[in-house]
Amino acid sequence: MPPFLTGNAYVNLVIMHFMVSLRMLGLIMAASVFMLPSVPNTVKFWLSVALSVMITPVFGASITGIAMSSLPLMIMMAAREYLIGMVIGFTSSAPLYALQASGFIDGTLMGLNMMNMFDPTSQTQVSVLAQMKYMLAIWFYLHWDGHILLVRALAESLKFMPVGVPLWESFEGIPLIDWTQKIFVLAMTISLPIFGSVILAEVGLGFVARTVPQLNVFILGIPLKIAIGMLVLLTVLPGAVDIFHREIEGAVSIALESVRFLR
Repeated sequence: MPPFLTGNAYVNLVIMHFMVSLRMLGLIMAASVFMLPSVPNTVKFWLSVALSVMITPVFGASITGIAMSSLPLMIMMAAREYLIGMVIGFTSSAPLYALQASGFIDGTLMGLNMMNMFDPTSQTQVSVLAQMKYMLAIWFYLHWDGHILLVRALAESLKFMPVGVPLWESFEGIPLIDWTQKIFVLAMTISLPIFGSVILAEVGLGFVARTVPQLNVFILGIPLKIAIGMLVLLTVLPGAVDIFHREIEGAVSIALESVRFLR
């Protein structure tokens, strides 16, 4: 039976760019920094095509003849490339999710979660502090060239996961538990100062309630916790941004390790 596609160099080049653009498109569609609704899907598609045109000649890769032997195998390879990009984009966004989770924890401790706002990225109602920290994380992510680091990580994945590998060679498992634990620990680390200050405020209000029973501690406690939380948040926010900065490259490294199960 003749092969599905011939070994023509031009056909090989077009399919190669198509596969790399699918991997890049998966990264753009899954990475939080590219998920803003203000960026149209058409722009994301053509951006992935342009980046694939720039990246592919550097590695000089080619589609194997086995991968081109049938249409179902080509479809499987295309799905694999898109999945690789999605895993890299989603996993490398762990610092952004951690900073957003810390905002949710801070809002819960300060009593601000009663006021929610619409998040255009996730299309859900989120805490005000969580959304503020999330937008701040995206700004600093772009400021520190995190988007360029993502593109470099995807280009690096082409070295140890070349395009057109017809079969999965091994399954080492996705470090999903470690990834989730990292987000939770990072979020708690960022929120720990506010957690401690609010606990001390609660203890102080308990002493006030015992010594001055006539005072309405509940009414006094709400603005007091918000004021203390905001003051501590303004104090520790630069440190939280530094922690966020240190975790960006580590999250990208974990993302590259996470896609090894598709080798």
